[in-house]
Amino acid sequence: MKIEQLYTGCLAQGAYYIESNGEVAIIDPLRETQQYIDKAKSENATIKYVFETHFHADFVSGHVDLAHKTNSTIIFGPGASTTYDTHIANDNEEFKLGNVIIKALHTPGHTLESTTYLLIDENGKNHAVFTGDTLFLGDVGRPDLAIKSDLSKEDLAAMLYDSLRTKIMCLDDNVIVYPAHGAGSACGKNLSKETVGTIGGQKKSNYALRADMTKEEFVKEVLEGIPTPPQYFAKNAMLNKNGYDAFEQVLQKGDIPLNLEEFDRLAKHENALILDVRTPSEYIIGHIPNSIFIGLNGAFAPWVGALIIDLKQPILLIVPEGKSIEAITRLSRVGYDNTLGYLSGGIKKWKAAGKPTETITSISAKELAKKNNLETLSILDVRKDGEFKSSHIKNVRHFSLDLINKQLNDISPNNTYYIHCAGGYRSVIAASILKANGFKNIVDIAGGFNALKETDVPLTNLICPSTK
Repeated sequence: MKIEQLYTGCLAQGAYYIESNGEVAIIDPLRETQQYIDKAKSENATIKYVFETHFHADFVSGHVDLAHKTNSTIIFGPGASTTYDTHIANDNEEFKLGNVIIKALHTPGHTLESTTYLLIDENGKNHAVFTGDTLFLGDVGRPDLAIKSDLSKEDLAAMLYDSLRTKIMCLDDNVIVYPAHGAGSACGKNLSKETVGTIGGQKKSNYALRADMTKEEFVKEVLEGIPTPPQYFAKNAMLNKNGYDAFEQVLQKGDIPLNLEEFDRLAKHENALILDVRTPSEYIIGHIPNSIFIGLNGAFAPWVGALIIDLKQPILLIVPEGKSIEAITRLSRVGYDNTLGYLSGGIKKWKAAGKPTETITSISAKELAKKNNLETLSILDVRKDGEFKSSHIKNVRHFSLDLINKQLNDISPNNTYYIHCAGGYRSVIAASILKANGFKNIVDIAGGFNALKETDVPLTNLICPSTK
């Protein structure tokens, strides 16, 4: 028996490869599926099942493509309904894989169809549990994402409480826990950076698994502080439910080098968004006017999903040489399949042709701290709510990047704004969006809050350190 976690940092997502006696099961695969096929082939094994823990909201799964290519069976939990061929498992139904068994445990709460898969080894012992978004390390799945449900988030949280206690917490302490996500995912509030644990370890450390916790306490604590889900979540869930175009078609359509004339024509006549995926420093010193920056070297796909409203938005790419396939692949992971191509030669070709470029003014944290009129400056902190509440510059305005498209009318395009995040990635995204919307006087604070807190800029702490 072999178990391998295939973890994708950009999505904070874990897919799983399980092999026994020449038969393979894949749990929660990514959109691009050739990696699983190649891995099975290298092991001289055959993919038999594709297990889905639920209709994912934060990424487009590769289950439909993978099943089509390998003639394998897609398994969903009770209550799931799809427009493509699937096997809807009954609660406690068992699936034989070589010399092991995978047992479906219906664990509704995160979503109604959420199902945990228990791996029973060759000796008949419970070995591991693949918990999807039902149980994370240090947290549980948010119960407010069920699509087209007439149940409230309180109803689903109550279901999650029951699922955890009747299906998961009753397993032996040494059973391994393999969750679908780790730290950085928006599917929970406070996920651990660790991606593998045990039932016993979670009973000791996970707030939601306290033995003395009542259902009412659980519902209150799980729902407390849940941020608004990113706008693309419901759209991705529907793609996973109803199907999508084959990844190879998306890649073939999008991985097209364009000359300047073609690039200009598509930008003008297709209402295409110019998406610059280089580094923040490269974008700052020269970019195409009205382009948006979201760099590949950060949480690229989740920020695309949060900030680009229309999944069908035509996209033209400015990419580093050799990075077009990576950019198109990562866009497709969150359902953005309408890439029209990329500028051949990139920004160098644009500049060489005498095309106009723009820059963003950037200053260091030390330069900001030395300003005599610091208290009168309009400073925008674009970090997330929890980061801002932990500590921030006094009198700064919280302007979370997550909600920037809804907040544009709250600030004036005539003012000068100094922008920072934690380290410098998100602030450049925010600056690019503001500039594309007519805000010309933007100053980026290099190094972000990590650099600012090393200066004498006055800070406010809203969350006091624990005295325990």
